[in-house]
Amino acid sequence: MTDIILWRHGQTDYNVGRRVQGRVDIPLNAVGRAQAEAGAELLADVLRSPGGAHEAEGGASAPCTIVSSPLRRARATAQALAARLAVEVTTHPGLAERDFGQWEGLTVEEIESGWPDAYAMWRTGHDPQGVEVEPRSAVGRRFSDAVRSLAATAGQGPLVVVAHGSAITQGTTALLGMDASSWFGLRGLDNAHWARLRSSHRTPGWELRDWNAGAEPTALLP
Repeated sequence: MTDIILWRHGQTDYNVGRRVQGRVDIPLNAVGRAQAEAGAELLADVLRSPGGAHEAEGGASAPCTIVSSPLRRARATAQALAARLAVEVTTHPGLAERDFGQWEGLTVEEIESGWPDAYAMWRTGHDPQGVEVEPRSAVGRRFSDAVRSLAATAGQGPLVVVAHGSAITQGTTALLGMDASSWFGLRGLDNAHWARLRSSHRTPGWELRDWNAGAEPTALLP
């Protein structure tokens, strides 16, 4: 296995309402379901195209492996692709979204009003203190460890990981050998968009081939 696709779930009502999701197990909304279907159709074509999927012995395309976060917005997105490729979706707890502690379910305005100092720290990209938010570096380690473990057992075909905006961003940062607590070189993925990484013999072991590929972007949570 040499290619990994990191695919963010489709839109939810929390995305629209500018609410922090974290571990809240909210489903896709109607737009999100449509985004998942459209993204799955495009991604399936990418994986089937020459160079998009790897060849097994004899020249046949090697099967794709799809692993999702346990949260249902990610699982529903993953299932849209799995139905097109006729493969099963499994889940891995290490792919869950960043835990936002006391802020989960709140709007940006509610957070700013209730915790102005912690909010200001968060907006600069650093870890807010005293509100039980999972540190960026911890998210990066957790997610990247899960991806490396899955990649080691995925076989010859591409691995598709379906997860969440913050988790994918911090995890990709870690996979590229950067410190997620202090390096901010990647913007968040739009809903139903993906990144593509390819394994490399050179440090850090992965190279970034695509970022935020997919259908038309939707508004991101600031």
